[in-house]
Amino acid sequence: MLNSGENMGYLKNGINHFKTITKHRHQVIKHCFMAGIGFQGLFHDLSKYSPVEFVGGVKYYFGTRSPNEGEREKYGYSRAWLHHKGRNRHHFEYWTDYNPVARKVMPVKMPINYVKEMFCDRVAASKIYQGDNYTNNHPIEYFMRGKGNRSIHDETSDLVEKWLTILAEKGEKEVFRIIKNTKEY
Repeated sequence: MLNSGENMGYLKNGINHFKTITKHRHQVIKHCFMAGIGFQGLFHDLSKYSPVEFVGGVKYYFGTRSPNEGEREKYGYSRAWLHHKGRNRHHFEYWTDYNPVARKVMPVKMPINYVKEMFCDRVAASKIYQGDNYTNNHPIEYFMRGKGNRSIHDETSDLVEKWLTILAEKGEKEVFRIIKNTKEY
């Protein structure tokens, strides 16, 4: 049984988590409209409000990083993340399949509209977690830190890296102009 202090902690975390994911979602929607996929953006991350994702988010809320990291620290995996990545096609982790030639699960090339949403998601996440400290360099720096440890199709990775580099070097207006006009890769 939870005492009143624990209940207040969960209530505060719940409110703060709701605000964080909603603020992130609205930022992604804004970016998706700038990238020419506005309608798609309206459906971004709705699974975060589902019980398995929301409750985990409240329990492991930090405010400065993903709650999934806390759940992983405790259990070695995150139920919320497993649920999330299996329902949201803008995550490269969704795009894996069994390769009969290699005889193993491998990354597959993402459709361009989901690569655009992934870019929007990454930039929005940097803005939300960095707050006033955000610069256009943060998303590419974060992406590069994990580059050697992720299983993503090479062409998908190269395209996201290219767009994040343009963001860092030329700014949002230019990168979203390019993304909006990109039809394939």
